[in-house]
Amino acid sequence: MKKNKAMPFAMSALLVGSALTPAIVFAQDDVKENEKEMTPSFIKTEGTIDSVEKRENSTFYTITYEDKPAAFFVTKNTLVFDNSGNKVDLAKGDKVTIYTDADNPMLAIYPPQYNPEVVIVEKDDKGSVAVGTFDEELFSEELSLKLNVGEKTELSSVSGKEVKMDDLKGKDLLVFYTITTRSIPAQTPPEKIVVLDGAMDEVEPTPEPEKPEVTPEPETPETDAAVDAIIAANHKMVNGVKMVPLRAIAEELGYKVKSTGNGAIVSKEGEARSFTITRGEKKYGYNKALRQFEEAPALLEKWTTYVPVSFVDDLME
Repeated sequence: MKKNKAMPFAMSALLVGSALTPAIVFAQDDVKENEKEMTPSFIKTEGTIDSVEKRENSTFYTITYEDKPAAFFVTKNTLVFDNSGNKVDLAKGDKVTIYTDADNPMLAIYPPQYNPEVVIVEKDDKGSVAVGTFDEELFSEELSLKLNVGEKTELSSVSGKEVKMDDLKGKDLLVFYTITTRSIPAQTPPEKIVVLDGAMDEVEPTPEPEKPEVTPEPETPETDAAVDAIIAANHKMVNGVKMVPLRAIAEELGYKVKSTGNGAIVSKEGEARSFTITRGEKKYGYNKALRQFEEAPALLEKWTTYVPVSFVDDLME
C-alpha cells in the first residue's frame, strides 16, 4: 500500500522537474551568453622570463608560456610586485603574470609585445592578485569579486595621490588578498589596493628579426589595397579631417618610423627623403623644407599618433 501511495507523488515530482528543466536550461544559456559579451578591462598574460634586454628608457623582456612566445616592456612607471604585494626586481627565470589595459592594444608584430600596467612575479608564498575595474559597490563583475575594505587595508595610487575608500569606486584597481568567502560572488578583505591612475609611457617597439624579403613597391595594387584596409579599419575624424595611424601606414609602405618622444621621423632606407612630424604642430619637415597639415598630428590612442589621410599621398610620391 505504501508503494502505491508513493507513485502519484513520484510522478508529480517527475512532471514538475520536467516542467522546470527548460527554464533552467534557458537560464544557463543566458549566463553563458552574458559571459561571452563581457569584455575584460585588462588582458592577462602569463609566462616565464627567457631574456632581459636593457634599453635607454625601458627594459625589454621575452617570455614563453606553453611554447607560445611573447614580450613586454617595463618602464619606471610599471608596477612590479610579487603575489604578496612586495616590490621586487625582475630576473630571468621568473614566472610572471602581466596585466595590460585592454584599451592599450599590443603591438601588431610577432611575437606580440605588451606595455603592461602591472607585472606580478608568482612566488610560492600565499597570496592572490586581482586586476580589474570595480564599480560603486567595489564589485568586479568580470572577476566575480567583491571587496570588503577595512581599516587595515593599505591604500595607495600610482599617481601618488592620497586615497580614501570612496576614491576606489568605479576605478581600475590592483588588489592583493589572501582569503575569500565561498559565496557567489566571492568576497575578500584585501590587504593592499593600488589605484591604477598613472599615465603610461610610450615605448619604441622591437623590430621583427631580419629575414629575406622583397621590399614592396608603394604604388602596386597590393600595397594600395593594404593601406586602404588600414584606413578603413582605423581612422578618426577631427574637425572634419580624417586622421589615420602614422606608424601602421608608413611601415606598410616600407618606411622606418623612429619615435622622438613627441612625434616621429619617417624615412626609407636607400632614399634621400625623410619626414619629421611633431604632435600638436601643423608644420612638418620634408628633408630641409617645411610642409603643412590641415590638422595637427595627435596621439588619439595610446601609443598611436594619427595624421591627416592626405599625408599618405606624400608617402607614396
